[in-house]
Amino acid sequence: MRLPDFEAWAIFAKVVEAGSFGRAASELGLSNATVSKAVSRLEARIGARLFHRTSRKLALTEAGRAAKDGAARILAEGEAAEAEALAGASEPRGLVRLAVPMSFGLLHVTPRLPDFLARYPAVSIDLHLSDEVVDLIGGGFDIGLRIAALPDSSLRARKLCAVRRSLVATPGYLERHGHPEHPDDLVRHACLGYAYLPASDRWRFTDPTGTEASIVPKGPMRANNAEALAPALRAGLGLAVQPDFMIWDDLKAGTLERVLPDWALPPIALHLVMPPGELRPARVTVLIAYLAQVLSTAPWASADHP
Repeated sequence: MRLPDFEAWAIFAKVVEAGSFGRAASELGLSNATVSKAVSRLEARIGARLFHRTSRKLALTEAGRAAKDGAARILAEGEAAEAEALAGASEPRGLVRLAVPMSFGLLHVTPRLPDFLARYPAVSIDLHLSDEVVDLIGGGFDIGLRIAALPDSSLRARKLCAVRRSLVATPGYLERHGHPEHPDDLVRHACLGYAYLPASDRWRFTDPTGTEASIVPKGPMRANNAEALAPALRAGLGLAVQPDFMIWDDLKAGTLERVLPDWALPPIALHLVMPPGELRPARVTVLIAYLAQVLSTAPWASADHP
């Protein structure tokens, strides 16, 4: 089954409205020949003439009179659909699907969304929270936030800020079990493990001279969510590798301390990731700009905090 020749029907409607092929061509920005060919194409398709043509007068045939109202509706509805699409592309409106890591999303994204939604009441957000790496394209997501050293991929990525990770423990734990002076000392400590580290079976460290060391963490608890480790960590049950966006308040208050501060963990960063392509609806563009502004200037993103 062939689709109707919508372009030709719209051109026919414009000719009827304008009263001549020439005026219709001028209003549409087309050549007279293009307009004439479109009408001839319709006439060939329906097997009837739509106009009586003379050098001085253009008049509708019986078939033309029967078709003109339907053609006018096609033209009007096409113009309305295009106007709505253009408005949607230029004005923030509609649904944005956003994928965010669980703990980071609960702590630092969801508290920001009411302000965004108040600014853009015609925009709605479908928020997906998971510490697993989500397939943005396959899942139909517009934007994702990822905290990692990103591998090469087809996704477009925008780095917002570095994310400092530290090995931390409570002062009480360190008083009872001592301060490790080298990563090798951690084999004698209780380690709380996070399952979604790049290499969750091993903690890797580098000192200022470039010397590397790694250990296999062992302890009373392992979880696939960093926030799930927080109660055990704050209860003094062990040490844990935690990102600063989780613990910066604790570090300021002194309820947690950095352990092995001269040994760095592999660098990671907070990234906005998007499916490939240059054109994005306004609803997506404004959320990208908002998240970039509020997250890159957050207190935990500053190198000045403890």
